[in-house]
Amino acid sequence: MIVVTGGAGFIGANLVKALNARGHQDVLVVDDLTDGTKFVNLADCSLGDYLDKHEFLRRVQAELRGDASRLLPPIEAIFHEGACSDTTEWDGKFMLENNFEYSKVLFHFCQRRGIPFLYASSAATYGGSDVFVEAPEHEKPLNVYGYSKLLFDQYVRQHWHNLTSQVVGFRYFNVYGPREQHKGKMASVAYHHHTQVSQGQNPRLFGAWDGYDAGMQSRDFVYVGDAVAVNLWFLDHPERSGIFNLGTGRAEPFKTIAETVIGYHAETRGVQSRIEYIDFPDELKGRYQSYTRADISRLRDAGYDAEFKTVAEGVRAYLEWLNG
Repeated sequence: MIVVTGGAGFIGANLVKALNARGHQDVLVVDDLTDGTKFVNLADCSLGDYLDKHEFLRRVQAELRGDASRLLPPIEAIFHEGACSDTTEWDGKFMLENNFEYSKVLFHFCQRRGIPFLYASSAATYGGSDVFVEAPEHEKPLNVYGYSKLLFDQYVRQHWHNLTSQVVGFRYFNVYGPREQHKGKMASVAYHHHTQVSQGQNPRLFGAWDGYDAGMQSRDFVYVGDAVAVNLWFLDHPERSGIFNLGTGRAEPFKTIAETVIGYHAETRGVQSRIEYIDFPDELKGRYQSYTRADISRLRDAGYDAEFKTVAEGVRAYLEWLNG
C-alpha cells in the first residue's frame, strides 16, 4: 500500500490518479474532508482506503509509542503532501503544528519502519532571496508558511547521516493544473484567469512594482503533471535522497499566463478580452516574491532528465482539461 497524505488536495489527488495509472489500486488517502468539496478530486480515482488525518496520526503515534503493533498495514512509501499552504495565514501555532510537528512524526515513523518518505517542501523557503539553490545561505522565508517548511527541511538535515530509508523533499515552485479548484484564493493565476474570462471579465494582473513593468513579475511555473512525474521518478529510485527544487528552471512572466488564457478563449469560444492591471496591494509589499527561478542542477545531477512544459504548453493543457 502507498500512502498519500493530503490525497484529496491538489498535488496529492494528481499523485493518486497517476499511481492508479501505474496499477496501484490500493492507495491509502489521508486527508481532512471538513471541506467536503474536495471529494471531486478523488471521484475518478481508485482507493484502497481512506483515513481522516487525525485518525492516521493517532495510529502512527501509537506505533511509535509501542502502544500497539501494526495498526497500519505494510506500507511501500508515503507521499506527504498534506499541509496548510496558505501563504497569507499568520497563525504560527497552527502552521507549525500542521506543517512541522505532523511532518516530524511521519518522518520518524518512516525511519523506524524503513519506509521511503517523499514530502512537500516549498520554494517559499527562499522568500526574499534572489538565489534559488538548496543551501541555507539562500533561505529567507517571508511568511510563516515558508518558515514552517524551512524548519522541517532543517530538521531533516539534522538527521541526514542517520537515515534508514529514502527521504526526499520537493521544493515546489508555482505549481498549477487540474484538481486545484478547491483552493479558492490560493489557486493558480491560470485558474483565476480562466474563471474571470469565463465570466465575461478581463484577466487581472498586478501593475508595475518592485522594478518590474506591469504583468512582468516572473515566477517558475510548473505544470502539476510534471511535478507528479518527478515524485514518481524518485519512487522508482529509492537509492536517491535529498532536498530538491522542483521547478522548470525557467522564469516566465505572469503576463504570459494571461495571454495564453486570452488566446485560448478567443480561439475556442470566440471570446475577446484584454489584460487589466491593478495596483499592487499594500498588504503584500515586502511579503511577495516578484521573481523566482528554480536552480534544478541538483535534480538533474540526481538523474532526472525529462523536460518540463513551458507556461504556454502547460496552461493550454490545463484549459483543455477544465473544458473537457
